[in-house]
Amino acid sequence: MANLPQLIGVSAAMRGVEQELDYAAQSDAKVLITGESGVGKEVVARQVHQRSARRNAPLVTINCAGIPDTLLASELFGHVKGSFTDAHRDKAGWIEQANRGTIFLDEIGEMSAQMQALLLRFLENGEIQRVGSERRTTTVDVRVITATNRRLLERVAAGEFREDLFYRLNVIHIEIPPLRARREDIPAMLDHFLKHFSETHRLACPTLNEAAAAQLYSAGWPGNVRQLRNIAERLVVRSRNNPITPADLPRDILSFSETDSSSAPAARSRAEVIFERMVREGESFWTAVYAPFVARDLTRDDVRAVIKRGLELTPGGYKGLRRSSTCRRAITNAC
Repeated sequence: MANLPQLIGVSAAMRGVEQELDYAAQSDAKVLITGESGVGKEVVARQVHQRSARRNAPLVTINCAGIPDTLLASELFGHVKGSFTDAHRDKAGWIEQANRGTIFLDEIGEMSAQMQALLLRFLENGEIQRVGSERRTTTVDVRVITATNRRLLERVAAGEFREDLFYRLNVIHIEIPPLRARREDIPAMLDHFLKHFSETHRLACPTLNEAAAAQLYSAGWPGNVRQLRNIAERLVVRSRNNPITPADLPRDILSFSETDSSSAPAARSRAEVIFERMVREGESFWTAVYAPFVARDLTRDDVRAVIKRGLELTPGGYKGLRRSSTCRRAITNAC
């Protein structure tokens, strides 16, 4: 319990999340957690499990987007010996390992149509059929929590996500608002993370002057809580002045400050700002795009938008854009 990630916030939005979380913890109903990347969906999933009657059983977490589709079925449902190359023995899948506990399927919106069908079959009867087996081998008692940063109803309408699976998963829906929609939570969260990383790194806890604090509170926070956490650690580790001034803040915070609430959507504005940093300030593709993408502070749509912007202005077209090996890897992963 001591290391359980906390939900921090005083806003009405977070009080609503807490209320839905309490409802979820009182039952074994399936939970769908939605929200932008970095808002804390896994934290909520862990809180649901820890507050439930299943708290003493395993919580197994799976990132559906991080495992190739060819391996996901084997990892989820297990396999039998000889079912494929290197299957030297029978192996229980993650769902079996979570028996009497909870399985958390993150990035459920990235699951392929084939995997959606397999998951739906399991949800209908709780029976496991391992890869390579001709029969269902066991029945398990598992609570299912899923999360996505996608709008699943839009994907259903587009034929990219099964409607029957959506309604199976969407029993209790917990939507976590982006950080920019609950700015009153930023002071408490920032204070928490500064203290946490000061203790972790055994360094003095920095303070912020009024101007720096105002800059952070008004920033766009496209990476949400994950970005705030990373910025807090960076301030602790790199702090040379106390109190911290706006000059000490990372450049991406200054770039993403919201001066006009009616500006373009977050993904578009992020792409424009990043592109200008590379073109006007000479920042490398590695630091501006690839590293934040790997850290999940940028989405595939953000990277695609940056690449599209480059294609519009690069005389060499796609070949010119692919000269950097780092750029090539990011383009491959994003597209």
